[in-house]
Amino acid sequence: MRSFDEIHAISADRHGGPAALEEKLTRPDPKITELPEDRWLSVMTKCIFQAGFNWKVIEAKWDGFEEVFHGFDPGACAFMPEDEFDQILSDTRVVRNGAKLATVRANAAFLMELRDQGGAGQVLGGWPSSDYIELLEMLKKRGARLGGNTGQYAMRFAGRDSFILSQDVTARLIAEGVIDKPAASKTALKAVQAAFNTWMEQSGRSLTEISRVLAMSC
Repeated sequence: MRSFDEIHAISADRHGGPAALEEKLTRPDPKITELPEDRWLSVMTKCIFQAGFNWKVIEAKWDGFEEVFHGFDPGACAFMPEDEFDQILSDTRVVRNGAKLATVRANAAFLMELRDQGGAGQVLGGWPSSDYIELLEMLKKRGARLGGNTGQYAMRFAGRDSFILSQDVTARLIAEGVIDKPAASKTALKAVQAAFNTWMEQSGRSLTEISRVLAMSC
């Protein structure tokens, strides 16, 4: 596969030069381990609802979501009485999808479980980038509807170091011979992680930056 500098040069050529490319790159939040539980739950929920829905619709209703779920306080959400949850199912302030609304309670409980391991900020934000695929696997197994791209987008939007296997990133990974089709198997994901680790070592950059450079190379 090409070196990171070679792929960066391809992206820079497509986006007005190195300086212009750098301005377009997203970078992880250096204070991600300090992100409180309610913000993790908020961003997880938003990404769950954006999957399969018009993002603008979810954004327009987001203040309503924050209101009915008590600012996504994990305790209030995890132990929400059934009658209160039933009222939310018919509340026009939110998108009334029962299965997705139920993930708020499930993921609130999941985040509270992480307290025994140091808390969501330390576990999710502090997870080693060199083993990112294992974080995604943990989200898939222990979270509700946090598998696949939903978990990847949740981590990105929360601000943690991450890659997203979007159509463009996948196309670049295929072009570099890292995978031969969209990564779904554990073997393919390990190959993707190994490639990103190599590019991190070469460049000293984050997963987030590398992912964006790969996306803009196509």
